[in-house]
Amino acid sequence: MQMICALLVFQTPRLPQPLGDLSPWLDRLTVPREELFARLAAQPHRRFIKSHTPLDGLPIDPRATYIVVGRHPLDMAVSLWHQGNNIDRARWRRLTGQPEPAPPRPPLHDWLTGWIQEDTTAQQQMDSLPGVLWHVTDAWARRAQANIVLVHYDDLSADLAGEMRRLAGRLGITVPGETWPELVRAATFEEMRAGAERMVGPTAVLRSSAAFFRRGTSGAGREELSAGEWADYQRRAAQLAPPDLLTWLHRGVWQSRQHGD
Repeated sequence: MQMICALLVFQTPRLPQPLGDLSPWLDRLTVPREELFARLAAQPHRRFIKSHTPLDGLPIDPRATYIVVGRHPLDMAVSLWHQGNNIDRARWRRLTGQPEPAPPRPPLHDWLTGWIQEDTTAQQQMDSLPGVLWHVTDAWARRAQANIVLVHYDDLSADLAGEMRRLAGRLGITVPGETWPELVRAATFEEMRAGAERMVGPTAVLRSSAAFFRRGTSGAGREELSAGEWADYQRRAAQLAPPDLLTWLHRGVWQSRQHGD
């Protein structure tokens, strides 16, 4: 989504800076606040900022557009597990002043089943299942507002060009017809992975920029679970989010896999 916004703003894949510099992660703690705000204030282009904070933790300003990307929570969790393995934990602790690390995480299957059942709240752990579903539930409840846009990860995979055109319309950006093919191609997973080092730029905490773009397809979470564990997830999710939101989240490849079980 960051790359899509960059492409729409600059209307060229040849970005003037690494994507992470053009679109800083606002709630990441590795850059001092004053330095980050100074960088943003100096930007001459339309700003687009990354955040993992739910909308109820952000100032909602009518001059800004808030794009919330939803993904099947199990796929999000699998991605989170792999991204955790790609972080240089010692470097992260030094930059953020975090305490000594917890014991190594268990294998993916064991970690995922524990993640499904973890007894926590969205406020205590935003990356937990309650946290993820609270984030999307809050956005879902605001989706009729003119400056709130929900995007489904699987729609980006199935119809990238259509979703980019929809976002351009919501952002009030006009793109010349002849420019679209190049922009859409630059936003594909394959192009993002191929240009990872150039786009992400030097990073103090990732072991590999290319590994950040690991797989890009849906269904990895379901592959890890037995039928009983999948049913446990469905029961847990039903306790945490409204049915219409879960119908929206649990679709695409997930619906076809469920019908095939």
